[in-house]
Amino acid sequence: MSAAVETVRREAAAPLTGRRAVVTGGASGIGRAVAERLAGLGACVVVADLDGDGARAVADGIGGEAWAVDLADTAALESLELRADILVNNAGIQRVAPLPEFDPDAFRLIHRLMLEAPFLLVRAALPGMYERGWGRVVNISSVHGLRASAFKSGYVSAKHGLEGLSKVTALEGGPHGVTSNCVNPGYVRTPLVEKQIAAQAVAHGIAEDEVVDKVMLTESAVKRLVEPHEVASLVAWLCSEDAGMVSGASYSMDGGWTAR
Repeated sequence: MSAAVETVRREAAAPLTGRRAVVTGGASGIGRAVAERLAGLGACVVVADLDGDGARAVADGIGGEAWAVDLADTAALESLELRADILVNNAGIQRVAPLPEFDPDAFRLIHRLMLEAPFLLVRAALPGMYERGWGRVVNISSVHGLRASAFKSGYVSAKHGLEGLSKVTALEGGPHGVTSNCVNPGYVRTPLVEKQIAAQAVAHGIAEDEVVDKVMLTESAVKRLVEPHEVASLVAWLCSEDAGMVSGASYSMDGGWTAR
C-alpha cells in the first residue's frame, strides 16, 4: 500500500483530526455519546458539565479534556473566550408542571441553561471560527423545539428559542465557513427522561409504568425511545465536510412524531 493511500485511509477513519470540539452536558446521556463519537473521529473533545467528576471520567476515557462549569451562571460566560471548531449545545434540564403551578425560578433556570448559555457560548466561539474559516455549531434541540406538549412551558419555550438562535447563527456564520443546525430527537433513553417519569405520572394522573406508552410514545409511529448513539451519529455527520452545505436546518429524529 502506498503512503498516499494509507494517508487517505487514515484521514477517512479520523476526519476530525485537528478539530477541537466542546460538548456541553457531556458527562452522561446524549452528551456523552456525542463526545465519544467525535473523539472516535479524531477530534479533541472538551467535556463540559456541572458534574465535574463525571466530565473527568468521560474525558479520561476518550483522551479529552474536562471542563467543570455551571452554565446556568450566565454572567460568568459573558467574558468567555472559547476555542472550539465544533460546539455542541446539549446541556439541559426538565421541569413538568401545569402553567399555574410552574415555578418561575425553574422557568428562568431552564431559559438560562438552555437558551442564554448557548447564545453566550456561540458568541464566544464564533470569532475563532471566523478567523479559521471553519466551524460547526450543533444545537441539541428536541421535538419540543417544533411541537408543544402540555406541562412543559419552560422546556418548550427554551427549545423554540434555541431553534431561532440556531438559524440566526447559520445566517451570520455562513459567509465565514460556519454552519449551524438543530437535532430534534423525541424521547431519548437518558437520565433526563427517566427522571421525569414520576412528574409526568402526577401531571397526567396515571401510573408511572404507563408514562412511556401513554405519554412519551403516543405521538410516535416507531414505538421505542431514541438511543443516545443514534443522536450522536447525526451530530457527527453534521460536523463532517459532507454537511458543509447543510445550515439553518432542523433534523427530526422522533420516530414520525412531527409527521402528524
